[in-house]
Amino acid sequence: MKDIYKNPLPYFIAVPLLIGIWPLSMWLVYLPRAEANLKSDCKTYEESRDVMERILALDPTRLELVQLNIPEEKFDYGIAVESAAAKCGILPTNSKINVRPPRTVREQETQNAQVTLEDVDIVSFAKFVTSLQITWPSLQCEKIDLTKKKGAVADRWDIDVSLKYYY
Repeated sequence: MKDIYKNPLPYFIAVPLLIGIWPLSMWLVYLPRAEANLKSDCKTYEESRDVMERILALDPTRLELVQLNIPEEKFDYGIAVESAAAKCGILPTNSKINVRPPRTVREQETQNAQVTLEDVDIVSFAKFVTSLQITWPSLQCEKIDLTKKKGAVADRWDIDVSLKYYY
């Protein structure tokens, strides 16, 4: 083992050989792979561009919300849930909200809430959740419990939603 340290000839051969292998591997392996990935990404972008244009044609207000650049107001569960419910035709008497105080975990402030919607159809509920999450991107839906309304029309549910907002 001591002979390796005393005889520098292997280092004079190994180091230039390794230095020569690096550009060769870049030219033969990594550059063609990067070009193939670029072509794949461009193709994916072109395919998704058509989808984005169709979404924009169906709902042009999505772009307007981004372009308004309105200073963000302070989040309040009561206001957010009430306005989303009103947009979706959910009566104020059919919704209850239980908000927990904000807390900080690992330097991230969050606030949880439990929303109960009674006698709601699935389409109105889907619009409700979508409206909340489009308006408040930092709001996450953690859990949804659906309970079929007994003795009612086919599409009537009692729904419990657990929400979490990240400040």
